[in-house]
Amino acid sequence: MNTPRAPSDLPGPAVLLDRGSLDAGDLDFAALKAACTGWRHFDATHPTDTAARIADAAVVVSNKVVLGAVELAAAPALRLICVAATGTNNIDLDAARARGVAVTNVTGYATPSVVQHVFALLLDWACGLRPRVHAVRAGAWSASPHFCLLPGAATGTAAGDAPIRELAGLTLGIVGYGELGRAVARAAAVFGMRVLIAERPGDAAPAPGRLPLSALLAAADVLSLHCPLAENTRNLIGAAELDLLGPDALLINTARGGLVDEPALATALRTGRLGAAALDTLGREPPPPAHPLLAPDIPNLTITPHVAWASRAARQRLIDGVAANIRAFAAGDARNRVA
Repeated sequence: MNTPRAPSDLPGPAVLLDRGSLDAGDLDFAALKAACTGWRHFDATHPTDTAARIADAAVVVSNKVVLGAVELAAAPALRLICVAATGTNNIDLDAARARGVAVTNVTGYATPSVVQHVFALLLDWACGLRPRVHAVRAGAWSASPHFCLLPGAATGTAAGDAPIRELAGLTLGIVGYGELGRAVARAAAVFGMRVLIAERPGDAAPAPGRLPLSALLAAADVLSLHCPLAENTRNLIGAAELDLLGPDALLINTARGGLVDEPALATALRTGRLGAAALDTLGREPPPPAHPLLAPDIPNLTITPHVAWASRAARQRLIDGVAANIRAFAAGDARNRVA
């Protein structure tokens, strides 16, 4: 039987820098509270406030607040950074290693939430749901001489000619075949889709069965992105790649906004060179009002506000995962260590 650690043995003081990006008032923080002493929670942290808020902290939890070399240098007592996410691009890992600061992340917590969001976007496109809802509200169904309102029959209404597609037999291309990419592939198989996996960018020895990105794009009806944002993936999908997808294809991005050249995407949608796009992430978040993809004249574009990961269950698993990382660190275990 494990003996509970006394409060004096727990790491602390501890700071949570951006609780508001994780909690909508619906989470249980008991496990996190019990893992450390001296907690301070901030709803959000402006970059100019970061150094002061972590100055005496032994443990810092950050979802998206940037912790670079300057901020780490201002925190001489810091022993552990817990990234309340999977991606760690907001942490200067080299600076953390140089200062002997451990860094952990949490993986796998949002898989069910992300997969269902991907398929919500995919099914909305395949079934043409929103144009048909709009057509009903506009009175097109009430005015129909038939019991149904077929594609193309609602002339002059919002329904337009949006087709009704069957996912069975369509080809889904996946870029990024980790936890999320594999889960999306399993769900696609249930719908009878053919799944293709892209080679990793710059991989000199790709895994058997994986395709070069250009070949995958040329074959895909739907492209779903699940890779991390790095120097070799930034703007991975640009004008040339969108042209390869073509005028009947759908691009889904629930990974990172920087994977897609956003001005090129806006142009491809406006000119009909790409059929449609459904995005849950943008290169800058929150986006400024003048963001190129928020223009009102871009057709066939769906944008959701970076919530694919954000079911209550997923967010609770994330908080509990951070607590588990802190407990492991206190016990001398390298659970989920990335630095």
